[in-house]
Amino acid sequence: MPSRISTHTEPGTPGWGSVALLAAAAGLAASALYVHAKKREAEQANPAPGRVVEIDGVRLHYVERGTGSPLVLLHGNGLHSDDFALSGLLDAAAESHRVIVFDRPGFGHSERPAGTSWTPEAQARLIYKALRALGVERPVIVGHSWGTLVTLALALDYPRYVRAITLVSGYYYPTMRLDAPLAAAPAMPVLGQLLRNTVAPLLGRLMWPALARRMFGPAPVPERFNRFPEWMSLRPAQLGASAAESGMLMSAAARLSQRYGELRLPIAVLAGCGDRVVSPEAHALRFHKDVPHSDLQLEQGCGHMLHYANPDAIMAAVARLEVGARAGYAHIPAWAQHDTGATLH
Repeated sequence: MPSRISTHTEPGTPGWGSVALLAAAAGLAASALYVHAKKREAEQANPAPGRVVEIDGVRLHYVERGTGSPLVLLHGNGLHSDDFALSGLLDAAAESHRVIVFDRPGFGHSERPAGTSWTPEAQARLIYKALRALGVERPVIVGHSWGTLVTLALALDYPRYVRAITLVSGYYYPTMRLDAPLAAAPAMPVLGQLLRNTVAPLLGRLMWPALARRMFGPAPVPERFNRFPEWMSLRPAQLGASAAESGMLMSAAARLSQRYGELRLPIAVLAGCGDRVVSPEAHALRFHKDVPHSDLQLEQGCGHMLHYANPDAIMAAVARLEVGARAGYAHIPAWAQHDTGATLH
């Protein structure tokens, strides 16, 4: 008779399913240990370079440079204040302004308490209170990417406080982003916590070069961006903040876009023509159409990280805004379009 292979296992002997579960658990445990070690290493290698202001129980980290009229820089999702330092925008701005660069809640060295839904409006309220605590009056706000939503919330909710705004590579309308659901996964209550403490940071590190090429393309990734401390962005807490912002991106843009007609202050809108992250046609051009007094500037050969490719263009836009603001215009007057050298102070 043909022999038969028995699949019976003795009591107490683990089956293939149990072995797989044990192996997966061991792999997750090893990943968690590695992620924790990299987090600690990143924080030790990158101590907070600035100061902390505590507002409503939230410790908000900021870097301050220069003197002159106040200029506030708000970074995009997944990054922190180091991004503006590496891009050259911080140095360029500090030549003529008192510059304040915040780590938005949950990024860099700033806290993000779990009891608050950190919408653009909630972040704007926190930053407004922080600026008042620092003695800042009538600032110009520059926001990049997700930071443009916070910038718009500041302008809409505190129109008599904000002097002018510059929006760089912004997402202004609830258009579909195929990467948003995947990016939002680490913010899920239970599974998300497991992911961001184990495999998500490792996947993020593997994908980092490709993500950088997408953010900078069609321009090449500049050498100085290699100095950006990627493991500061891949820490579990910051991944949770990034995922939460990815998850609320469309709803936040839908909510704020209903109010764009309220904007009366001087506005500059800049975008790279080759942006592979946010379509300039669907966002910058549409925003300019809806807010016709805004000043639109599209940069050829540039992608999403426009502040690396052309920080001088951003500062020139700020200078034009300040001319209009001092003259009492909501728009940039024609006579200020080209002669802005005297406005830097």
